[in-house]
Amino acid sequence: MKNLKSNIYLKIGIIFFIGIILLSSTSMITNLVREREGLQFSAINEVSQKWGNAQTISGPFISVPYYRYEKQIQEDKSIKLLKYKEHIHFLPENLEITGNIKPEKKNRGIYDIIVYGSDLNISGDFKNINTEDLNINPKDILWDKAVLTTGISDLRGVQNQVMLKWEDKKFLFNPGTTTSDLVRSGINAKIPNINLNDTSSFKFSFTLNLKGSRMLYFTPLGKTTNVKLKSTWSNPKFNGAYISDSNTVDETGFSANWKILHLNRNFPQVWTNNNYDVSNSAFGVDLILPVDSYQKITRTVKYAILFIGLTFLVFFFVEILKKRFIHPIQYILVGISLIVFYSLLLSISEHLNFNKAFIISVILTLLLIFAYVKAILKSWSLTFLITGILAVLYTFIFVIIQMQEFSLLIGSIGIFIILALVMFFSRKIDWYNIKFEK
Repeated sequence: MKNLKSNIYLKIGIIFFIGIILLSSTSMITNLVREREGLQFSAINEVSQKWGNAQTISGPFISVPYYRYEKQIQEDKSIKLLKYKEHIHFLPENLEITGNIKPEKKNRGIYDIIVYGSDLNISGDFKNINTEDLNINPKDILWDKAVLTTGISDLRGVQNQVMLKWEDKKFLFNPGTTTSDLVRSGINAKIPNINLNDTSSFKFSFTLNLKGSRMLYFTPLGKTTNVKLKSTWSNPKFNGAYISDSNTVDETGFSANWKILHLNRNFPQVWTNNNYDVSNSAFGVDLILPVDSYQKITRTVKYAILFIGLTFLVFFFVEILKKRFIHPIQYILVGISLIVFYSLLLSISEHLNFNKAFIISVILTLLLIFAYVKAILKSWSLTFLITGILAVLYTFIFVIIQMQEFSLLIGSIGIFIILALVMFFSRKIDWYNIKFEK
């Protein structure tokens, strides 16, 4: 024990070792956060599987089968003509979508999951589309087999019998798709015998009541695609391949408009088979919860080295400047209390919002350290000094966590100031002639 009091290098080595062990334990906190995130994700999936997953609406578009012929040379040098049935896909000239999203918050255990119902009015028209560039014999195109398809990523969300109005006629949609070239899930309706090479314009419209979870996206298949959405949800995130042309968000909800031209996307108005992928052009809205506590806690854990390092440094300076010997066990207990702070923050934030959980966890931790430091140092001034430094540090971290764009700048400036203060207060210490004993 005498060597521990008199040998500064041994003491520094022990403090450093304790700090490393405590910092390594923060990985357990990080793993715990990930585990709780996984449980939340499982809860979201469980509710989504029953209610309806995130939805993407693609279309409608027209698929027309045609025959393609290929010559194959046989072993006896004879030629065999192979016949394949493929599809031509035509996209609408104009596509208009207006919708009202009705959000609803579901609970699974302690987790909140955002689901929604939506009323979508989809209309537009198909105009003359020339198939000459496709090098297909007109006689091989089966116009009487034309089908109009609308892609819906999760059919469990469909809430009504969807009726297609095609010109002055009505047709019921059927489940499924006739080809998976563009979409793998959706609804389809057989339409009257048409020939899109003529100058006709075919108007269509239908109403879709659709349930889903968290996200509602659209694929801009129209030569001109206009989407207008409104909702009472006040925390939207407009996401995807295109930003909204205009949007309004307030405490009563949001409204947003998109206008996408065919020149803005990377596929034409007509093609054959699966030559183009339209999924990467989807856009829409995410209905997000106001706070992602797990993400903020993960960011807070990254500053554990600052809490432990600065607290141990203050203790070490107290030993040097005030000649108060602090045992390594006492370092360990104070360090553990700093680690327990993160456990408190995680558990409380699952029931309250992050800010309230942070304040409660800080108060409990500071009270614990205040009482313990007062007991071991028996000095009100030193107790208030150490607790005050921790309070300032917690406040500093709280401010950084709330910021996004300036968090790195503020954090760097704060750490620089802390380093400057440490250098200032340690400038007159004779490190070659230090004794802990009175």
